[in-house]
Amino acid sequence: MSVLPRPLDLPSFPWDQLTPYRKRAAEHPAGVCDLSIGTPVDPTPALIQDALQEHADAPGYPTVIGSPELCHAILAWGKRRNMVDVGLQGVVPSIGSKEAVAWLPFLLGVRPGDTVLFPQASYPTYDISARLAGATPLPVDPTDPSSWPDAQLVWLNSPGNPDGHVLSLDELRAVVQWARSHDAVVISDECYSALAWEEPFVSEGVPSLLDERVCDGDPRSLIVLYSLSKQSNLAGYRAALIYGDPQLLAPVIEVRKHSGMMVPAPVQAAMRVALEDTEHVEAQRQVYARRREILIDAIARTGLERDKDSAAGLYLWVRDPRGDFDSWQLVDAFAQRGIVVAPGDFYGEAGAGFVRVALTATDERVAEAASRLIAQPIRA
Repeated sequence: MSVLPRPLDLPSFPWDQLTPYRKRAAEHPAGVCDLSIGTPVDPTPALIQDALQEHADAPGYPTVIGSPELCHAILAWGKRRNMVDVGLQGVVPSIGSKEAVAWLPFLLGVRPGDTVLFPQASYPTYDISARLAGATPLPVDPTDPSSWPDAQLVWLNSPGNPDGHVLSLDELRAVVQWARSHDAVVISDECYSALAWEEPFVSEGVPSLLDERVCDGDPRSLIVLYSLSKQSNLAGYRAALIYGDPQLLAPVIEVRKHSGMMVPAPVQAAMRVALEDTEHVEAQRQVYARRREILIDAIARTGLERDKDSAAGLYLWVRDPRGDFDSWQLVDAFAQRGIVVAPGDFYGEAGAGFVRVALTATDERVAEAASRLIAQPIRA
């Protein structure tokens, strides 16, 4: 009998555990309100759809490194965020950001015996990225580098998923200083940076790891990931980018060339338009802002509390203020009201007792969910 397949050391896919709660929520006579997954539901802006259609005649292979037009648009996007100019050798499109999160440590040469650090409450794929490379994943407090052990690679996520926390300029500087004293690589996933809700981030922007003030103009050993899925309702296009130290990206690009990891040419054209136009991004942010205020009010009136440090992103990080409900009990309470949310346990031990409530449902479903929570409080 063949020894293949050899299973990888990966946990079960977490979202499958929500199936019975989805079924329970679907039994509600007014239908389910799914606030569990951060999947955009609003239309892809027309100018982006037009760009995709205009470039639909694409008989030849696209380039892995991205078209010159797209790469210049990426650099211009970085300039607007006060990021270091890394040149054309420091940018590359990726097939969505999840594949980049999952595979970048391996592509950078992380191997068994290495350690990969990631935020203690975070998107599960950072942990998976270490496992795929055969390394040891280790959750840490992203605001306290002095407590970190030696490691070869560090993941940041600011604004954070699930908690919406934003690392300040000083906190990012401390990470860079730690990394350079430990010869470590830092990758910052900043896919929610266009969705700020609190000051100073609304007026000044969410700071980047590659902000000139953070890294003193030196991109060495630093990489930023960014996705257009959230800002532009492009999750179905699989459109993201990698921006950073050209010396780090050179071997990554080489492997991507060998393995055919290329973004389709029509999607590259759509990405360029999405990056160049800022009006649609602000319009979508305003849509999410309205939904967020409705849900914040409903969460308070249903007797739960949200993390007040959540300053950006697409989620509310919610718990029972008395601590009587664990994550799954809260998931069940929401499901009884026809609402699906994600348990905090999906995001590590630091998520115990929390649920994540997404803003990515239609105005009608958000309003319906809010009315149910207010009419039938979870914590009377």
